[in-house]
Amino acid sequence: MNPFDGQLAIVTGASRGIGLATATMLARCGAKVVLVARGVAALETAAKAIGPRASVVPCDVADRGAVERAIESIRATFGVPRILVSSAGVFRLAPVELTTTDDFAAALQVNLLAPFLFVRGFLGDMKAARAGHIVTIGSVADRSIFPGNAAYAASKFGARAMHEVLRAELKGSGVRATLVAPGPVDTRLWDEIDPDSQPGFTPRREMLSPESVARAVEFSLSCAAEVNVDELRLSRS
Repeated sequence: MNPFDGQLAIVTGASRGIGLATATMLARCGAKVVLVARGVAALETAAKAIGPRASVVPCDVADRGAVERAIESIRATFGVPRILVSSAGVFRLAPVELTTTDDFAAALQVNLLAPFLFVRGFLGDMKAARAGHIVTIGSVADRSIFPGNAAYAASKFGARAMHEVLRAELKGSGVRATLVAPGPVDTRLWDEIDPDSQPGFTPRREMLSPESVARAVEFSLSCAAEVNVDELRLSRS
């Protein structure tokens, strides 16, 4: 079955982790998927693995101008998406006094401003068509506070707030908004932190898989048109 047959989907952070798993799922379900990420080689490798339904638009979402150019390129080349999944993210841990201004700003840009720009770039057209689904990949850190997490938590709390505003504004519009918020997921974001050797951290073998998160996205997108999955919180069983 191809529940998203022929629909155009955009996935940011699509060269690895949750984004790659989600892009792979969407293509398997029949969507035409535009993969957005910074690394050209990684994007091309991902697209080749996914198959002919995948296209690439290289973009460093930490660069506002690059995001705006990518949006225009997608619009001109592919059109308006039916599905938009914001999965790109940065995650650095440090106490507040050791968090640099650049690291704090980067978290806000990648985890909050870039999703806002993509939504703003296509939402008007989605509303005009009375069709579309915006999926924000959240985190346990968009509701729970952890030491050393000032930049990431600030950005993820902001992303959840933006989702809540979207959900309120889009009710009855034909456009849906879903927040998928997993606990720790075994992705390369953890490589520098090495949680297996850190007291109080979830070992990687006990984390969720990116594919499990992608299946939650699939469920949200697959619900009947009159059903909005407001928020899905995922934890390891």
